[in-house]
Formats: sequence, structure tokens, C-alpha cells
Amino acid sequence: MRLILLGPPGSGKGTQAQRLVHKHGIVQLSTGEMLRAAAAAGTPVGLQAKEIMANGGLVPDEVVVGIIADRIEEPDAKKGFILDGFPRTVPQAEALDELLRKRHLKLDAVVELRVNESALLARVEKRAEETRARGEEVRLDDTPEVLTKRLAQYRSMTEPLIHYYSERRKLLTVDGMMTIEHVTRDINRILAAIGALESKADEPAKKPAKSASKATKTAKKTTKMPAKKAAKPARKAATGASKAVAKAKGTNKGAKKAAKKPAKKGAKQASRAANARKGAKAVKKAAKKLTKKRAKR
Repeated sequence: MRLILLGPPGSGKGTQAQRLVHKHGIVQLSTGEMLRAAAAAGTPVGLQAKEIMANGGLVPDEVVVGIIADRIEEPDAKKGFILDGFPRTVPQAEALDELLRKRHLKLDAVVELRVNESALLARVEKRAEETRARGEEVRLDDTPEVLTKRLAQYRSMTEPLIHYYSERRKLLTVDGMMTIEHVTRDINRILAAIGALESKADEPAKKPAKSASKATKTAKKTTKMPAKKAAKPARKAATGASKAVAKAKGTNKGAKKAAKKPAKKGAKQASRAANARKGAKAVKKAAKKLTKKRAKR
């Protein structure tokens, strides 16, 4: 299962990503964390990103895509992943599509958490007030002023992704203003509906596919066989068949002859028996006549 979570700052992407991670055993890939990890690991792409970040520059898309390419090859990402913080722009989305295509992977879904921006601002203001009331210092990036700037940036740079993924029939929208439990339930329901959680059901189809491919290969080999080679077995089969037919004919003739002989013998014996019976009758008649003549005397 490979997912992207879309939504403005404060929409709850991080919370929902962690719930999906724990439930389905996939990994959350945060761009910022991946950049820092790659830089710490000293990979070629990581060192390049480290130098750019040290100079206060923005890491180019190709560097970020390179880090993602390395990360999804690690064993823990084999079952799937959730991209958090990437892509942020349409060009990044296009680069990600190209990466997945080269790796023969597909994106299962892009889940958009749709929220009310005014409600987000009210939420942040309330959280800041509660933090001050506890005597704690409010985080610099957790104020209405900072959130307003981040929302404007999201609208200009990231919101076009909604249209981009909608055109590709990957976008699924969830009401992010519901409770955390309701949002989680809705995300799992729509993922199950598109089959992202039931990819194992496709596995039995692989074996017939292999058998079909073997049959195709065999057919190709037979087609490629030279005509002479292919003709030899055919001629042998034809010769064998003709011999068998001739043999069968000979056997039939012998059987007919064998059948006729006993029939002739039987006929002769029958005629002899009939003649014997006739002779016996004649003898009886002659004996009767002789007896009658003697009786008259």
C-alpha cells in the first residue's frame, strides 16, 4: 500500500499517518526526516542536500526524489509507505510518478483531508492561549500569524495537486473536520473499497499467468522451428499410421478366411448328418414293409 496524504497545515495528516503506520505495518516517509537521515548517513544525495541546507537554500526536486528513491528501496518500505510533505508541487508529483513507473510500483491512493481554514485558525489560537495559560512558551510555528502564511503557501503551491490527482483518479477526499476516530474510520473504509488493503487477493492470479506465459513461449518455439524439422515428425507419424492401417487390413482378411473355413466344415458336416438321417429313415421304412409281408403269409 502506497499513499500520499494531502491537506493544509493543521489538518491532521501526521496523526492519521501514524495510525495507518501502526495498523498496517507500513512506514511514514517525511521529507524533512529523510533529508536529515540521508545527510547523517553520508550518502551521495544526502551530502548534496546537507550542503544546500547548510547554505540556507531549498533542496532541488531532483535531490529530494533521489533521497526518496533510496529510501523506498530499504526493507521496511517493501510493504508500503505514506509520503508526508511530498509532493508539494505538480512538478514534484510528476517526478514521483516517473520514479514509481521506473520501479514498477503504483500509487494506491491520494487521501485529501479537507478542512475549514477559519476553523484551523481558531484551533491554533485556542491552543496558543492554553499554552500561555500553562506558563509555557508558544512554539514559533504554532501561531495564527505563521499558520496564515503557511495556508497561503499551501493554496498557491500544493492545492493544484488536488486537480492533478483527481484527473488521474487517485484522489479520495475525507472530511478532516470530524473527530480523529471518524477520520481514521473513513480513511480505512475508502482504502478497503479501492482494494488497497486487499492486494493479497490478486496473488492467486499470478500462477495462471505464469502458466499462460509458458504456453506462449512453447508456442513461439514451435512457430520458430524450421519447416524441415517440423515436417520430419509429421512424415514419421504419417508412415506409422499407414503401416498400422495396412496391418489392420491384413488382420481383417485373415479373420475373414479363418471365419469361412469353420463355416464350410460345418456345412459339410451338416449335410452328411442330413444324408445319414435320410438313410436311417429309408432303412426303417424297408424294415416295416418286410414285417408286413411276413405277417400276411
